[in-house]
Amino acid sequence: MSDAGSGTRSRAVSGAGIGSGSAPGAVSGEHPPRAGGHSDDTTDLRLPDELVAVDPVTAVEAGDGLRGVRRRDQVAAQPSVPVATPGAAPRSSAAPCHDDLPDDLLDRVAEWGPADTPSGVFHLVPARIERDLPLISRWMNDPAAAAFWELSGAQEVTEDHLRTQLAGDGRSVPCVGVLDGTPMSYWEIYRADLDPLARHYPARPHDTGIHLLIGAVADRRRGLGGLLLRAVADLVLTERPSCARVIAEPDIRNTPSIAAFLTAGFRFSAEVDLPEKRAALMVRDRSLRLRM
Repeated sequence: MSDAGSGTRSRAVSGAGIGSGSAPGAVSGEHPPRAGGHSDDTTDLRLPDELVAVDPVTAVEAGDGLRGVRRRDQVAAQPSVPVATPGAAPRSSAAPCHDDLPDDLLDRVAEWGPADTPSGVFHLVPARIERDLPLISRWMNDPAAAAFWELSGAQEVTEDHLRTQLAGDGRSVPCVGVLDGTPMSYWEIYRADLDPLARHYPARPHDTGIHLLIGAVADRRRGLGGLLLRAVADLVLTERPSCARVIAEPDIRNTPSIAAFLTAGFRFSAEVDLPEKRAALMVRDRSLRLRM
C-alpha cells in the first residue's frame, strides 16, 4: 500500500486552532485549507466547560484489549524520545520534561507513553518549529505527499501550517512520530468534535481525529500505515478516557488510505460531503477495542 498520508484533509485553519479534516493520514492524505483561505472557522465550535475538561489517565484497566501501549506509570523514568545512537540519522532530542509545552485539549499529548509495535517502539512527540521544521517540510515536498497535503514549496509554507496549530487553543497538536528513535512520520491529533468536520457528521463530545503522513518512501513501502494507525488509535483511547471514538475522513477515492484504516480496526461509517472532497468517515470505537 502507498503510505504517503492518511486520507485527505479539508480542514479550516484558524488562529483558534486547526480542526479536522481529511488530512492526509495513513496513506496519502490531502491538505487542509491554509490560514485565512476558508471561512469555515473553528472558533464558533464550542462545548460546555465540563465537556472540554481534561481527565488524564493514570492507569489502564487490565484486560481492556490494549496492545502494546504502556501505562504512564510504566514509563515515568523514560525520556519522551529515545536518545540517538552514534552515526544514526538526525533525531528529535530527548525531552524528559514537558513543562515548556502548552496545555492542550487532548489530555496532554506530550505525556502520552510509548507504544510497542511489531516494528519497534513508537512515540508521538509534539512538534517544535526550531527542531522539526526542516524535516517536516522535506516530507511535505515529496510529490506523493504534496498531492494531498498541498504544503510543498518553501519551508515557510509548512511553518505557517505548524504555527497556526501551535498558536491555537490546543484542539490540534502536530507531532512527529518516532519509531525506534528515528523520526519517520508526521501526525496531527485533533478534537474532531471542535472541528468544522463536526458539522458534517453526528459528532460526540471528545471525538478525536487523526491525520498521518509517513515521511520516507522506504517506510511507505513497509506497510506501516495500518500498524501505526492502530497503535495511535490505542494511545488515544488509553490516554483519553473521555473519548469513545477515533475519527478519520480520507478521500473516498483514496482506497489505499481506507484500506489502512480498516487494517487498523476502523470501520467505514458513511460517505460525507466536505467542502473540498467527498470523504469516507472512518470510526474506531472504544467498545470494539475490547474484542480486538
